[in-house]
Amino acid sequence: MAEDLVLGLGGTVDYEIRWDAEVLTALAAEHGIRLDELTITTPIIDERALVVTVLAFLASGGGGERFVLTSEIVETFAAHFDTTVTLGGTGVRAGIALDRIGVPTVQHLVSIDDNVRRLLPASMRVVSSATRDTLDPHLIVQYPEGATVRLVDGEVRAPASNRLIFANDAPNREMAIADGLGDALEGAAAFLVSGFNTMQDADLLEARLDDLVAAMRRLPADALVYYEDAGFYHRELSTHVRARLLDRIDVYGMNEDELQEYLGRPVDLLSAADVATALAEAHRLIPARALVVHTKYWALAVGPAAARHASSLESAVRTAATRYRLGDACTAGDLDVTAKLPRHAGGTVVVDALSGTGAVGVPAYVVDTAHPTTIGLGDTFVGGFLAAVPAAARRATEVALDRALDAVGGRAR
Repeated sequence: MAEDLVLGLGGTVDYEIRWDAEVLTALAAEHGIRLDELTITTPIIDERALVVTVLAFLASGGGGERFVLTSEIVETFAAHFDTTVTLGGTGVRAGIALDRIGVPTVQHLVSIDDNVRRLLPASMRVVSSATRDTLDPHLIVQYPEGATVRLVDGEVRAPASNRLIFANDAPNREMAIADGLGDALEGAAAFLVSGFNTMQDADLLEARLDDLVAAMRRLPADALVYYEDAGFYHRELSTHVRARLLDRIDVYGMNEDELQEYLGRPVDLLSAADVATALAEAHRLIPARALVVHTKYWALAVGPAAARHASSLESAVRTAATRYRLGDACTAGDLDVTAKLPRHAGGTVVVDALSGTGAVGVPAYVVDTAHPTTIGLGDTFVGGFLAAVPAAARRATEVALDRALDAVGGRAR
Protein backbone atom coordinates (compact mmCIF):
# COMPACT_ATOMS: atom_id res chain seq x y z
CA MET A 1 0.00 0.00 0.00
CA ALA A 2 1.37 3.45 -0.97
CA GLU A 3 1.99 5.43 2.22
CA ASP A 4 4.52 8.18 1.53
CA LEU A 5 3.70 11.86 1.21
CA VAL A 6 6.19 13.33 -1.27
CA LEU A 7 6.41 17.12 -1.08
CA GLY A 8 8.23 19.46 -3.44
CA LEU A 9 9.68 20.93 -5.35
CA GLY A 10 12.03 23.38 -3.61
CA GLY A 11 12.86 24.47 -0.07
CA THR A 12 14.28 27.80 1.05
CA VAL A 13 16.25 29.41 3.85
CA ASP A 14 14.18 32.30 5.18
CA TYR A 15 15.31 35.43 6.99
CA GLU A 16 12.27 36.35 9.08
CA ILE A 17 12.66 39.88 10.35
CA ARG A 18 10.96 41.08 13.52
CA TRP A 19 8.59 43.86 12.51
CA ASP A 20 9.84 47.28 13.62
CA ALA A 21 7.95 50.32 12.32
CA GLU A 22 10.60 52.70 13.64
CA VAL A 23 13.29 51.04 11.52
CA LEU A 24 11.05 51.34 8.44
CA THR A 25 10.37 54.98 9.29
CA ALA A 26 14.12 55.62 9.52
CA LEU A 27 14.73 53.88 6.19
CA ALA A 28 11.93 55.85 4.52
CA ALA A 29 13.52 59.06 5.76
CA GLU A 30 17.01 57.97 4.72
CA HIS A 31 15.82 57.27 1.19
CA GLY A 32 13.47 60.27 0.99
CA ILE A 33 10.45 58.16 0.08
CA ARG A 34 7.17 59.97 -0.60
CA LEU A 35 3.58 58.74 -0.71
CA ASP A 36 3.19 59.17 -4.47
CA GLU A 37 6.14 56.82 -5.09
CA LEU A 38 4.57 53.79 -3.49
CA THR A 39 4.00 50.94 -5.94
CA ILE A 40 4.22 47.15 -5.74
CA THR A 41 5.46 46.83 -9.34
CA THR A 42 8.75 48.72 -9.27
CA PRO A 43 11.81 46.57 -10.15
CA ILE A 44 13.66 45.90 -6.88
CA ILE A 45 17.15 46.87 -7.95
CA ASP A 46 18.35 48.28 -4.62
CA GLU A 47 17.37 48.75 -0.98
CA ARG A 48 15.36 51.90 -1.74
CA ALA A 49 13.13 50.04 -4.20
CA LEU A 50 12.66 47.28 -1.64
CA VAL A 51 11.52 49.77 1.01
CA VAL A 52 9.14 51.40 -1.49
CA THR A 53 7.61 48.00 -2.26
CA VAL A 54 7.22 47.01 1.40
CA LEU A 55 5.48 50.31 2.16
CA ALA A 56 3.19 49.98 -0.86
CA PHE A 57 2.06 46.54 0.27
CA LEU A 58 1.66 47.81 3.82
CA ALA A 59 -0.63 50.63 2.65
CA SER A 60 -2.94 48.16 0.90
CA GLY A 61 -2.82 45.38 3.48
CA GLY A 62 -1.77 43.02 0.70
CA GLY A 63 0.72 40.20 0.54
CA GLY A 64 2.86 38.76 -2.21
CA GLU A 65 6.18 37.49 -3.45
CA ARG A 66 8.64 39.58 -5.45
CA PHE A 67 11.99 39.08 -7.19
CA VAL A 68 15.02 41.15 -6.12
CA LEU A 69 18.03 41.84 -8.30
CA THR A 70 20.57 40.33 -5.89
CA SER A 71 20.62 38.43 -2.61
CA GLU A 72 22.84 41.19 -1.24
CA ILE A 73 19.78 43.48 -1.20
CA VAL A 74 18.07 40.97 1.09
CA GLU A 75 21.14 40.72 3.32
CA THR A 76 21.49 44.52 3.59
CA PHE A 77 17.83 45.11 4.43
CA ALA A 78 17.63 42.26 6.94
CA ALA A 79 20.70 43.58 8.76
CA HIS A 80 18.62 46.55 10.00
CA PHE A 81 16.31 44.21 11.98
CA ASP A 82 16.36 41.40 14.49
CA THR A 83 16.27 38.36 12.22
CA THR A 84 15.47 34.68 12.74
CA VAL A 85 16.66 32.04 10.27
CA THR A 86 13.95 29.49 9.41
CA LEU A 87 13.09 27.10 6.58
CA GLY A 88 10.48 27.85 3.95
CA GLY A 89 9.04 26.62 0.71
CA THR A 90 5.56 25.17 0.39
CA GLY A 91 6.72 21.56 0.63
CA VAL A 92 8.99 22.13 3.61
CA ARG A 93 6.49 24.15 5.62
CA ALA A 94 3.71 21.70 4.78
CA GLY A 95 6.06 18.94 5.94
CA ILE A 96 6.78 20.78 9.20
CA ALA A 97 3.04 20.97 9.87
CA LEU A 98 2.75 17.23 9.24
CA ASP A 99 5.80 16.51 11.41
CA ARG A 100 4.03 18.21 14.32
CA ILE A 101 1.29 15.56 14.24
CA GLY A 102 3.71 12.70 13.72
CA VAL A 103 3.47 12.25 9.96
CA PRO A 104 6.82 11.78 8.14
CA THR A 105 7.34 13.07 4.61
CA VAL A 106 9.74 12.81 1.69
CA GLN A 107 11.05 16.24 0.67
CA HIS A 108 12.28 17.09 -2.82
CA LEU A 109 14.86 19.87 -2.48
CA VAL A 110 16.91 21.82 -5.01
CA SER A 111 19.32 23.46 -2.56
CA ILE A 112 21.10 22.51 0.65
CA ASP A 113 23.33 24.13 3.25
CA ASP A 114 24.07 23.84 6.95
CA ASN A 115 20.92 25.82 7.84
CA VAL A 116 18.79 23.20 6.09
CA ARG A 117 20.66 20.33 7.71
CA ARG A 118 20.26 21.91 11.13
CA LEU A 119 16.60 22.92 10.89
CA LEU A 120 14.94 20.20 8.82
CA PRO A 121 12.90 17.86 11.09
CA ALA A 122 14.38 14.40 11.52
CA SER A 123 11.15 12.81 10.24
CA MET A 124 11.81 14.14 6.74
CA ARG A 125 13.64 12.05 4.17
CA VAL A 126 15.34 14.14 1.47
CA VAL A 127 15.60 13.63 -2.28
CA SER A 128 17.77 16.45 -3.65
CA SER A 129 19.09 17.70 -6.96
CA ALA A 130 21.67 19.96 -5.25
CA THR A 131 25.30 19.24 -6.14
CA ARG A 132 26.87 21.74 -3.73
CA ASP A 133 25.98 23.95 -0.77
CA THR A 134 24.37 27.30 -1.60
CA LEU A 135 22.62 30.05 0.38
CA ASP A 136 20.18 32.45 -1.29
CA PRO A 137 17.99 33.69 1.57
CA HIS A 138 14.35 34.69 1.22
CA LEU A 139 13.42 37.86 3.09
CA ILE A 140 10.17 37.43 5.05
CA VAL A 141 8.35 40.57 6.18
CA GLN A 142 5.30 40.08 8.42
CA TYR A 143 3.43 43.21 9.40
CA PRO A 144 0.54 43.45 11.88
CA GLU A 145 -2.80 45.15 11.37
CA GLY A 146 -2.52 48.82 12.30
CA ALA A 147 1.23 49.00 11.69
CA THR A 148 2.09 52.62 10.90
CA VAL A 149 5.18 53.96 9.13
CA ARG A 150 5.93 57.65 8.68
CA LEU A 151 7.13 58.98 5.32
CA VAL A 152 8.52 62.34 4.27
CA ASP A 153 5.06 63.68 3.44
CA GLY A 154 2.66 61.55 5.46
CA GLU A 155 2.22 58.04 6.79
CA VAL A 156 0.91 54.61 5.78
CA ARG A 157 -1.17 52.37 8.03
CA ALA A 158 -1.83 48.67 7.44
CA PRO A 159 -5.57 47.86 7.21
CA ALA A 160 -4.79 44.17 7.81
CA SER A 161 -1.88 41.91 8.71
CA ASN A 162 -0.05 40.12 5.92
CA ARG A 163 3.27 38.77 4.75
CA LEU A 164 5.75 39.60 1.99
CA ILE A 165 8.53 37.50 0.44
CA PHE A 166 11.53 38.87 -1.46
CA ALA A 167 14.20 36.66 -3.01
CA ASN A 168 16.72 35.97 -5.74
CA ASP A 169 17.17 32.21 -5.44
CA ALA A 170 19.05 30.64 -8.36
CA PRO A 171 18.48 26.96 -7.40
CA ASN A 172 14.73 27.50 -7.05
CA ARG A 173 14.70 29.57 -10.23
CA GLU A 174 16.37 26.69 -12.09
CA MET A 175 14.34 23.97 -10.27
CA ALA A 176 16.41 20.93 -11.26
CA ILE A 177 14.48 17.69 -10.73
CA ALA A 178 16.34 15.05 -8.70
CA ASP A 179 17.11 11.73 -10.36
CA GLY A 180 15.61 9.94 -7.37
CA LEU A 181 12.19 11.59 -7.55
CA GLY A 182 10.66 8.82 -9.67
CA ASP A 183 11.79 6.19 -7.16
CA ALA A 184 10.20 8.19 -4.32
CA LEU A 185 6.93 8.59 -6.20
CA GLU A 186 6.48 4.84 -6.66
CA GLY A 187 5.41 4.58 -3.03
CA ALA A 188 3.49 7.86 -2.80
CA ALA A 189 -0.05 8.24 -1.48
CA ALA A 190 0.14 11.95 -2.31
CA PHE A 191 2.46 14.29 -4.21
CA LEU A 192 2.65 18.03 -3.64
CA VAL A 193 3.92 20.10 -6.58
CA SER A 194 4.86 23.74 -5.98
CA GLY A 195 7.72 26.09 -6.75
CA PHE A 196 7.54 26.60 -10.50
CA ASN A 197 6.28 30.11 -9.73
CA THR A 198 9.86 31.32 -9.20
CA MET A 199 11.10 30.21 -12.63
CA GLN A 200 11.64 32.89 -15.25
CA ASP A 201 12.87 31.07 -18.37
CA ALA A 202 10.10 29.45 -20.46
CA ASP A 203 12.39 26.99 -22.22
CA LEU A 204 13.97 25.85 -18.96
CA LEU A 205 10.52 25.49 -17.43
CA GLU A 206 9.47 23.21 -20.29
CA ALA A 207 12.56 21.07 -19.75
CA ARG A 208 11.81 20.78 -16.02
CA LEU A 209 8.22 19.85 -16.81
CA ASP A 210 9.53 17.11 -19.10
CA ASP A 211 11.56 15.73 -16.19
CA LEU A 212 8.67 16.02 -13.75
CA VAL A 213 6.14 14.37 -16.06
CA ALA A 214 8.56 11.48 -16.58
CA ALA A 215 8.97 11.02 -12.82
CA MET A 216 5.21 11.26 -12.24
CA ARG A 217 4.58 8.31 -14.55
CA ARG A 218 5.71 6.18 -11.62
CA LEU A 219 3.03 7.56 -9.30
CA PRO A 220 0.35 5.07 -8.27
CA ALA A 221 -2.85 5.73 -10.21
CA ASP A 222 -4.77 6.56 -7.02
CA ALA A 223 -2.17 8.95 -5.58
CA LEU A 224 -3.49 12.44 -4.83
CA VAL A 225 -1.66 15.23 -6.67
CA TYR A 226 -1.95 18.65 -5.02
CA TYR A 227 -0.62 21.66 -6.94
CA GLU A 228 -0.15 24.97 -5.11
CA ASP A 229 0.12 28.03 -7.38
CA ALA A 230 2.17 30.19 -4.97
CA GLY A 231 2.18 33.37 -7.09
CA PHE A 232 4.17 33.37 -10.34
CA TYR A 233 6.86 35.99 -10.85
CA HIS A 234 5.86 35.84 -14.53
CA ARG A 235 2.16 35.04 -14.62
CA GLU A 236 2.20 33.89 -18.24
CA LEU A 237 4.43 30.93 -17.31
CA SER A 238 1.63 29.42 -15.25
CA THR A 239 -0.11 28.45 -18.50
CA HIS A 240 2.86 26.20 -19.37
CA VAL A 241 2.44 24.30 -16.12
CA ARG A 242 -1.31 23.86 -16.53
CA ALA A 243 -0.91 22.67 -20.12
CA ARG A 244 1.41 19.88 -18.96
CA LEU A 245 0.04 18.94 -15.54
CA LEU A 246 -3.63 19.85 -15.22
CA ASP A 247 -4.90 16.47 -16.39
CA ARG A 248 -3.02 14.80 -13.47
CA ILE A 249 -3.71 17.43 -10.81
CA ASP A 250 -6.47 16.49 -8.37
CA VAL A 251 -6.42 19.70 -6.33
CA TYR A 252 -5.22 23.09 -7.61
CA GLY A 253 -4.73 25.56 -4.74
CA MET A 254 -4.14 29.28 -4.44
CA ASN A 255 -4.63 32.09 -1.94
CA GLU A 256 -6.66 35.30 -2.20
CA ASP A 257 -3.76 37.36 -3.59
CA GLU A 258 -3.16 34.88 -6.40
CA LEU A 259 -6.89 34.67 -7.16
CA GLN A 260 -7.06 38.42 -7.60
CA GLU A 261 -3.89 38.50 -9.71
CA TYR A 262 -5.39 35.93 -12.08
CA LEU A 263 -8.64 37.88 -12.36
CA GLY A 264 -6.91 41.24 -12.66
CA ARG A 265 -9.27 42.86 -10.18
CA PRO A 266 -9.97 43.01 -6.45
CA VAL A 267 -12.52 40.61 -4.98
CA ASP A 268 -14.73 41.45 -2.00
CA LEU A 269 -14.01 38.32 0.02
CA LEU A 270 -17.03 38.92 2.27
CA SER A 271 -19.52 39.32 -0.59
CA ALA A 272 -21.03 35.97 -1.49
CA ALA A 273 -22.04 37.26 -4.92
CA ASP A 274 -18.59 38.62 -5.72
CA VAL A 275 -16.88 35.47 -4.44
CA ALA A 276 -19.20 33.24 -6.48
CA THR A 277 -18.45 35.24 -9.62
CA ALA A 278 -14.71 35.21 -8.91
CA LEU A 279 -14.58 31.46 -8.34
CA ALA A 280 -16.56 30.80 -11.51
CA GLU A 281 -14.18 33.02 -13.51
CA ALA A 282 -11.13 31.37 -11.96
CA HIS A 283 -12.46 27.90 -12.63
CA ARG A 284 -13.08 28.75 -16.27
CA LEU A 285 -9.45 29.83 -16.49
CA ILE A 286 -8.20 26.84 -14.47
CA PRO A 287 -10.66 23.97 -15.02
CA ALA A 288 -9.23 21.72 -12.32
CA ARG A 289 -11.14 18.80 -10.87
CA ALA A 290 -11.02 20.72 -7.58
CA LEU A 291 -9.94 24.36 -7.49
CA VAL A 292 -9.26 25.43 -3.90
CA VAL A 293 -8.98 29.05 -2.82
CA HIS A 294 -7.90 29.72 0.77
CA THR A 295 -8.28 33.14 2.40
CA LYS A 296 -8.29 34.70 5.86
CA TYR A 297 -12.10 34.40 5.96
CA TRP A 298 -12.85 31.05 4.31
CA ALA A 299 -11.56 28.21 2.16
CA LEU A 300 -13.68 27.05 -0.77
CA ALA A 301 -13.39 24.33 -3.40
CA VAL A 302 -15.18 24.30 -6.74
CA GLY A 303 -15.14 21.78 -9.54
CA PRO A 304 -16.54 18.32 -10.22
CA ALA A 305 -14.45 16.68 -7.46
CA ALA A 306 -14.83 19.45 -4.87
CA ALA A 307 -17.16 17.48 -2.60
CA ARG A 308 -14.52 14.78 -2.06
CA HIS A 309 -12.32 17.21 -0.17
CA ALA A 310 -14.64 18.60 2.53
CA SER A 311 -12.78 16.94 5.41
CA SER A 312 -9.43 17.99 3.96
CA LEU A 313 -10.57 21.63 3.86
CA GLU A 314 -11.55 21.48 7.52
CA SER A 315 -8.20 19.96 8.46
CA ALA A 316 -6.39 22.58 6.38
CA VAL A 317 -8.21 25.56 7.90
CA ARG A 318 -7.71 24.27 11.43
CA THR A 319 -3.99 23.66 10.88
CA ALA A 320 -3.39 27.10 9.34
CA ALA A 321 -5.30 28.82 12.17
CA THR A 322 -3.17 27.00 14.72
CA ARG A 323 0.02 28.19 13.04
CA TYR A 324 -1.39 31.73 12.91
CA ARG A 325 -1.75 31.81 16.68
CA LEU A 326 1.27 29.71 17.73
CA GLY A 327 3.80 29.57 14.88
CA ASP A 328 5.99 26.49 14.36
CA ALA A 329 5.59 25.42 17.98
CA CYS A 330 2.06 24.12 17.42
CA THR A 331 1.25 20.51 18.30
CA ALA A 332 -1.56 18.03 17.67
CA GLY A 333 -3.12 19.06 21.00
CA ASP A 334 -3.14 22.68 19.86
CA LEU A 335 -5.25 21.68 16.87
CA ASP A 336 -7.91 20.44 19.29
CA VAL A 337 -7.87 23.79 21.07
CA THR A 338 -8.26 25.62 17.76
CA ALA A 339 -11.29 23.47 16.91
CA LYS A 340 -13.15 25.03 19.86
CA LEU A 341 -12.67 28.61 18.64
CA PRO A 342 -15.56 30.52 17.01
CA ARG A 343 -15.87 30.77 13.25
CA HIS A 344 -15.64 34.02 11.31
CA ALA A 345 -19.19 35.32 10.91
CA GLY A 346 -18.63 36.87 7.49
CA GLY A 347 -16.81 33.79 6.24
CA THR A 348 -19.68 31.63 7.46
CA VAL A 349 -22.17 33.73 5.48
CA VAL A 350 -20.13 33.30 2.28
CA VAL A 351 -19.67 29.54 2.75
CA ASP A 352 -23.35 29.01 3.51
CA ALA A 353 -24.44 31.10 0.53
CA LEU A 354 -22.22 29.16 -1.88
CA SER A 355 -23.03 25.70 -0.53
CA GLY A 356 -26.05 25.46 -2.80
CA THR A 357 -23.99 26.18 -5.92
CA GLY A 358 -21.84 23.06 -5.81
CA ALA A 359 -19.01 24.73 -3.91
CA VAL A 360 -17.68 23.13 -0.71
CA GLY A 361 -16.28 25.40 1.95
CA VAL A 362 -15.14 25.96 5.51
CA PRO A 363 -15.21 29.32 7.32
CA ALA A 364 -12.03 30.48 9.04
CA TYR A 365 -11.58 30.51 12.79
CA VAL A 366 -11.51 33.74 14.77
CA VAL A 367 -8.07 33.87 16.35
CA ASP A 368 -7.19 36.67 18.76
CA THR A 369 -3.44 36.96 19.26
CA ALA A 370 -1.08 39.86 19.78
CA HIS A 371 1.67 38.13 17.79
CA PRO A 372 0.19 36.42 14.72
CA THR A 373 2.34 34.30 12.42
CA THR A 374 1.37 35.28 8.87
CA ILE A 375 4.21 33.64 6.99
CA GLY A 376 3.65 30.10 5.83
CA LEU A 377 -0.11 30.02 6.40
CA GLY A 378 -0.80 28.85 2.86
CA ASP A 379 1.94 26.24 3.12
CA THR A 380 0.57 25.07 6.46
CA PHE A 381 -2.92 25.00 4.94
CA VAL A 382 -1.56 22.54 2.36
CA GLY A 383 0.02 20.45 5.12
CA GLY A 384 -3.29 20.33 6.92
CA PHE A 385 -5.07 19.38 3.72
CA LEU A 386 -2.67 16.49 3.14
CA ALA A 387 -3.05 15.41 6.78
CA ALA A 388 -6.51 14.15 5.81
CA VAL A 389 -5.11 11.84 3.12
CA PRO A 390 -5.90 8.35 4.48
CA ALA A 391 -2.26 7.31 4.79
CA ALA A 392 -1.42 10.46 6.77
CA ALA A 393 -4.57 10.28 8.88
CA ARG A 394 -3.77 6.69 9.86
CA ARG A 395 -0.25 7.65 10.88
CA ALA A 396 -1.44 10.68 12.86
CA THR A 397 -4.01 8.54 14.66
CA GLU A 398 -1.36 5.98 15.58
CA VAL A 399 0.89 8.70 16.98
CA ALA A 400 -1.96 10.30 18.93
CA LEU A 401 -2.86 6.90 20.42
CA ASP A 402 0.75 6.27 21.40
CA ARG A 403 0.91 9.66 23.14
CA ALA A 404 -2.36 9.00 24.96
CA LEU A 405 -1.13 5.62 26.19
CA ASP A 406 2.10 7.19 27.40
CA ALA A 407 0.19 9.95 29.18
CA VAL A 408 -1.93 7.51 31.21
CA GLY A 409 0.88 5.03 31.77
CA GLY A 410 -1.00 2.38 29.84
CA ARG A 411 1.79 1.30 27.51
CA ALA A 412 3.29 -2.07 28.23
CA ARG A 413 6.92 -1.71 29.24
